[in-house]
Amino acid sequence: MSADRSIAILGVGMHPWGKWGRNFVEYGLVAAREALADAGLAWTDIQFVSGGETVRNGYPGYVAGATFAQALGWNGAQVASSYAACASGVTALSTARAQILAGLCDVALVVGADTTPKGFLAPNKGERGDDPDWLRFRLLGATNPTYFGLYARRRMELHGATREDFALVKVKNARHGMANPHARYRKEVTVDDVLAAPVVSDPLGLLDICATSDGAAALVVSSVEYARARGRADAPRIRAISTVTPSYPQTTIELPNFATDSAAGAGEPPAHGFKESIARRAYEEAGVGPEDLDCAEVYDLSTAMELDWYEQIGLCAPGDAERLLRDGATALGGRVPVNPSGGLACFGEAVPAQAIAQVCELAWQVRGVAHGRQVEGARAGLSVNQGLFGHGSAVVVTA
Repeated sequence: MSADRSIAILGVGMHPWGKWGRNFVEYGLVAAREALADAGLAWTDIQFVSGGETVRNGYPGYVAGATFAQALGWNGAQVASSYAACASGVTALSTARAQILAGLCDVALVVGADTTPKGFLAPNKGERGDDPDWLRFRLLGATNPTYFGLYARRRMELHGATREDFALVKVKNARHGMANPHARYRKEVTVDDVLAAPVVSDPLGLLDICATSDGAAALVVSSVEYARARGRADAPRIRAISTVTPSYPQTTIELPNFATDSAAGAGEPPAHGFKESIARRAYEEAGVGPEDLDCAEVYDLSTAMELDWYEQIGLCAPGDAERLLRDGATALGGRVPVNPSGGLACFGEAVPAQAIAQVCELAWQVRGVAHGRQVEGARAGLSVNQGLFGHGSAVVVTA
């Protein structure tokens, strides 16, 4: 993949995460207008709108691209809407990039916003009994924290991780998020606080697991030529986008997929796990490797999952994540800070917005404007994310 597929990030915007209980479109408008202002563009300059779908918010959520275009004021822009579970935001970004690289537009707006229920993210009412997501909730009683706990138990068994190791991830991210004005939780916590929190899915407690949140994020992206013509040759570049699917053999018994990086079935196992493959594809397209990263935004649904990501994006060998964390390498001031934004630990899940929010953070970092949480000299960063049932995403952003 030697061809340059770079596009420019002209503007970024975000609505603060929280539990506001308002229409998701309101949040998206705030983020979109901030991104437009940051780009120095009017809404009428936008030629393509790419929305991340939110399936819990009715028909407007299913046609999010058109919903946001209507709310901003019909301007004749082309629209698209994308759903890929937690990777929806980057799937929407990938759609915009394809339009730009194909020469079908010069500049696009990408928006994701969500209003979430209190408690767990559950399937919509009335879903059919052959829906794997519905089955795991209704037949197994397995809400998302159930498989967060299974991941954690696997890490403890394979690599000797402890609850204290998991707690240190939360402590680090909470410290990072204190300086982020968009974060929902901006409070320092201690290891004792994490260990004393109520157990949700053993061995994980309430502070080990991300919340569900309302929020929004937006990007204005363009061709490199358009950025130069606007005097923005120095705009951050998206160098690669990966949305690969797993390469596992199909199982003969169809059951809900708790973890798409593990599979049982006939045939040879893949050379790389699903999460490793997500990052590997992005590295290959961008022509960089983990050694080139200055920071990373990883999908910390739980503290234990963040440790898995250290290994899966190549920051260390399998089994070494706990040492990397304890050495301070993934904290601000360390070799490669992870989740300088505070991550989902400080934001919570606003599903179609969160993968876009990761890219926003990388853009702020390489621009050197992530005040209070800036990674010194940041020039390159990776975001990674995993959605249900084979969806995933990774983005490489460079100065």
